[in-house]
Amino acid sequence: MKFRKANLKYLIAVTGLLFSLHQKSYADGFPLRPGRLLLNPSVTYFFANKGWDSVRMLRPFPANGQFTSTTFTLSAEYGISRRWSVVAMLPYVTNTYQQTGYSSSTRGLTDLETGIRYYLANINYIYYFMLQGTVITPMYVNNPGLGYGLTGAELKLSFAGSGHLFGANDYFTIEDGIRQYFGTQGPWQDRYSATFGLSLDHKFQNQISVSFGGFYSVSDFKKFNVNPALDKNFAFNQVSLSYGHSFSKEFSVFVSAGTFVSGRNTGDGSNVSLSLILRPFK
Repeated sequence: MKFRKANLKYLIAVTGLLFSLHQKSYADGFPLRPGRLLLNPSVTYFFANKGWDSVRMLRPFPANGQFTSTTFTLSAEYGISRRWSVVAMLPYVTNTYQQTGYSSSTRGLTDLETGIRYYLANINYIYYFMLQGTVITPMYVNNPGLGYGLTGAELKLSFAGSGHLFGANDYFTIEDGIRQYFGTQGPWQDRYSATFGLSLDHKFQNQISVSFGGFYSVSDFKKFNVNPALDKNFAFNQVSLSYGHSFSKEFSVFVSAGTFVSGRNTGDGSNVSLSLILRPFK
């Protein structure tokens, strides 16, 4: 099945949006001390000029088409106790699709995510199990280029830990989140990721990490439509590499680059991002 020109720009817009929402704080999986606030502002640039169709065939976009997206995201976590914390995330996106003789763009706030985390257990305060419940609330009205426009909920389980490898400190996070959007043929989605990081010095000032993750979305509605809220059957996997530098215990910077490696009904995109970790008070 080939991409339809009339629907392509909407399909890719949703691809960029879902990719941006898949980005997560580098502190995910490890508990935050009571009374501590963690802020994670980030900016991501995404580009795609080809995509996978419904049978996973990779094709260029028609008429030299290309899609770009810039996403600004603010994530936050506040520690209530040793086991409980609250989290929030709000992205703002600018999406542009261009092809020969045609151009369109959309911008605005997307879906607000608010949730609560409970750290179920730990093993010697090295390995942590975390459960998170999230509510998804659209911050837009009648703008299909920004998302489904449906309220949703997600339940996520995370396993994180730290250790030593070849004399260096390392950490990992593995998580899986099941998400359901409510409404007519609202999609069911599985969001998964795994990250492994390694400290480059004994002062924990520099680190590198590699991540693998993806999206799997299903719905009873399986056809393309000019309304992206009806494009609900897709899948993709991505890999990324990140470098982080800590200037102090209160301020760290991460830069990363990633690319899609497989997909279905989605664009084949690459991205670069800049992320800050701020702890404004103790």
